[in-house]
Amino acid sequence: MRNEVRQLRIVMGLSQQELGRALGVSRQTINAIEQSRYDPSLPLAIRMARHFGKTVEEIFHVD
Repeated sequence: MRNEVRQLRIVMGLSQQELGRALGVSRQTINAIEQSRYDPSLPLAIRMARHFGKTVEEIFHVD
């Protein structure tokens, strides 16, 4: 699954650590999501979408 997490994080000027802290997950989790090595749970995907002011579908794309 492709995602826009890295691009959105950079636009907001956040480090992986800062985003992880805001979402209650580790920097490693953010890195794994950005690298498409880990698909977030639905609750985490929703928290990410709310944090970025987007819908889940705008951030995560099923290929």
